[in-house]
Amino acid sequence: MPEPYRERYYQSEDGLRLYARFYDCPLPAAPAVLCLHGLTRNSRDFEDLAPHLRAHYRVIVPDLRGRGRSARDPHPENYRLAIYVRDVLKLIGTADISSLAIIGTSLGGLVAMMLAAARPPFVAGIVLNDVGPEMDPAGIERIKQYAGRMPAAVSWEDAAQQTRAIYASAWPDVAPERWPALARRGYRENAAGVPEADADPMVGEVLRSAPAAAADLWPLWAAIGDLPALAIRGAASDILSAATFARMKNEKPDLWQLTVPNRGHVPLLDEPECLQAIDQFLRRLFTP
Repeated sequence: MPEPYRERYYQSEDGLRLYARFYDCPLPAAPAVLCLHGLTRNSRDFEDLAPHLRAHYRVIVPDLRGRGRSARDPHPENYRLAIYVRDVLKLIGTADISSLAIIGTSLGGLVAMMLAAARPPFVAGIVLNDVGPEMDPAGIERIKQYAGRMPAAVSWEDAAQQTRAIYASAWPDVAPERWPALARRGYRENAAGVPEADADPMVGEVLRSAPAAAADLWPLWAAIGDLPALAIRGAASDILSAATFARMKNEKPDLWQLTVPNRGHVPLLDEPECLQAIDQFLRRLFTP
């Protein structure tokens, strides 16, 4: 059975070969939705959401540099927000887009916020999945412990066990038989047929070497202004606290919000309440 997407490679401004999936929509002149993954993740995290959305939207899902099928950067200091934004703008420039929404998970949400604050004319609205202008240090420390440091998997069964060890607390109701499929989102076979984590280990090293004091992103949040936004939070998230979630609404009263039960960092975005909220938000965004 053919895949529901087209694959495209493009060049970053500094010459890296980057990858994206394009899920074409049968409707002519359909608006676009750009989906951006988290820190050590890749485009496969949207393999449920993207086919759902493509009935009404053109869906574009890149691998950020150093992840998935995008090239790893020989200069790890380039694994930072400003460079990701530049890469995304280059991708959008190749796609003939006049209007799009951005759905960003974790790191991808920070990229979405930066694009929204810059207010390019093509950004119609953003969806933030379990991320905001302030991140809980407890969650950051947890991610630092495993990002780029997991022992090599010896089999797909081992990769599934590692995936469950990392995410079981965030997805407590995931059925046991689903973990092998979830592992294939975060791992990819190497030339020897052995699954490997599908992200440059240096991504984790860059995170660990970052200053202990997190950057103040509340001015960025203020700069988004009245741009339509939906914020989704896992009820047990250790990255997006309930206090930060409440402050986001207080400072942006028109913010749409959803709290997802039985989810930590991050919701998978295939939950029925997530699909319903995203569908409603996008319809409101793109309905004349």
